[in-house]
Amino acid sequence: MTRRILFALLLFLPAASTGFGQDWAKEMFDHTSHDFGTVARGAKVEHRFLLENIYEETAHISAVRSSCGCTIPQITKRTLKTWDKSEIVVALDTRSFLGRKDSTLTVVFDLPFPAEVQLHTHSYIRSDVVVQPGVVQFGSVAQGTSARRKVSINYAGRDDWRIKSVESANPHIHAQAVETSRALGQVTYDLLVTLEDDAPAGYIRDHLALVTNDLRKQASRVPVAVEGAVVRALRIRPSPLMLGVVETGQTVTKQLVVQGRELFRIVAVRCDDDRFKCSVPQTAKTLHLLPVTFTAGEASGKVSGKIRIETDRNPGNTLEVMSYVRVMPSESG
Repeated sequence: MTRRILFALLLFLPAASTGFGQDWAKEMFDHTSHDFGTVARGAKVEHRFLLENIYEETAHISAVRSSCGCTIPQITKRTLKTWDKSEIVVALDTRSFLGRKDSTLTVVFDLPFPAEVQLHTHSYIRSDVVVQPGVVQFGSVAQGTSARRKVSINYAGRDDWRIKSVESANPHIHAQAVETSRALGQVTYDLLVTLEDDAPAGYIRDHLALVTNDLRKQASRVPVAVEGAVVRALRIRPSPLMLGVVETGQTVTKQLVVQGRELFRIVAVRCDDDRFKCSVPQTAKTLHLLPVTFTAGEASGKVSGKIRIETDRNPGNTLEVMSYVRVMPSESG
């Protein structure tokens, strides 16, 4: 049964007579339930429910509501064409609420047909562990450099409470908990988190797990969110480089912009297709303009080539950008 036929059948099904009329919307979600586990007070905690429009018709999310003020939902994209993706981002309010919290979020669709999908979250917000600030925030870090951040972990309760270790699922993030004080059931740790200089470019949305000596297994792991972005030391644009249309036997030239925060030199420029040419500037600058020239032969059609740019800032590594051009037969020929 095709997706188009499925929707055609839905037109003839009374919405109140069967649950089938709601199932089409639920099929777009990869999961509908999440357990946050045990979290510290003040910690930034969120989860993303991913959905993808698998139908030919455009889908639209009109609203999302929560049964509990402890969960705050947001929609990243409301209108979804075929294969478009969106996320229902659910943030847990760990400052205003404590204890066991279960929440049901209702996602309301008004296109292509009315439907509702329920998402469920579960959590336990403990009052005896407080994270300040609630997230390890690296901000923007230049690729190739390391960064270190510190947050405080405060505990009130048992005299012998300890953080035994800190686990990270990200190999580029390392952390250690250093005890700074202990008296009358009050324990304080500095959580020292390091982002290594070999971290790849991109956004960081991860978490650490504080492994404690709590007797209850569910409480023995406390998550701490880690956020930030590793930005390339050098940027190249436009990417891809679109050279447009050129007639056979003619040339076309457009510029690439290579930009960095500090002075750098371009050592070499190479392309896997000899029809693309680019000269190498001789001076060090923070911004280089590289004219890329394509010379068309006698063959027409679409042409692509990968341009590789090596600089003194990334020896052994290269910046890469794809170039595209369409060759048309010459009108004079």
